[in-house]
Amino acid sequence: MSSDELDRDGFQILRGAVPRSMVKHLLDVCTQTLIQESESVRARSSRGHVYAARNLIGSIPEVTTVWQCEPLIDFLKKQLGDELGLVRALFFDKPPDRTWALPWHKDTSVAVEDNAVDSDCFSRPTVKAGVPHFIAADDVLRRMLTLRIHLDEVTDENGPLRVIPRSHHSSDSDGEDVSAAMSIFAKAGDVLAMRPLLSHCSGSSQPGTRRHRRILHLEFAESRILPDGVKWHDFVAPTSASGC
Repeated sequence: MSSDELDRDGFQILRGAVPRSMVKHLLDVCTQTLIQESESVRARSSRGHVYAARNLIGSIPEVTTVWQCEPLIDFLKKQLGDELGLVRALFFDKPPDRTWALPWHKDTSVAVEDNAVDSDCFSRPTVKAGVPHFIAADDVLRRMLTLRIHLDEVTDENGPLRVIPRSHHSSDSDGEDVSAAMSIFAKAGDVLAMRPLLSHCSGSSQPGTRRHRRILHLEFAESRILPDGVKWHDFVAPTSASGC
């Protein structure tokens, strides 16, 4: 699977990378787990729909294995090398009864074991859902890659992600003009690979839609080792027994 688009634009869509049977299983598992979950769920609609959840590595085992199947593991190893690992897993939805939007931003926050460590590579310590976080330096973020697994079809109707091509080189990089921004349309099972420093935003779903927009957002690093003794909060390395 070529990565020319990822290198050039900072993102690439991997069509049909997750089989429909696995998508259905992930939807079932996420629904069942998050209905009962309280620690990881950060936002729930009035009808009980979860639209934001963190810290899924410990609560949904499938997030530690779905990416270890071909073609995703081959793609990840090509980008990050053999020492890669999963370091954070999030869930997003735009349920019909609780849509939302995000302004233009880059993903610069990382989950760590201890955010009291003094380091020039990390700043602005925060705690999110009980987990310490830092804002990471560009050199750390350039060694990371995000996979967004689409669990629903995404159209203009349910608030697609929008990205600015070639804005991924640094935290100050604007890439192409915002007029060149692209909407990410996808089928269930398509995966968006994107660099954390890619500028992106997300609009609201259209009024009256019945569509969800459920996403598994998985963040990967090329190594377990971070500067200045900082440690990842989680680091799941690939195994040969992933169940693929």
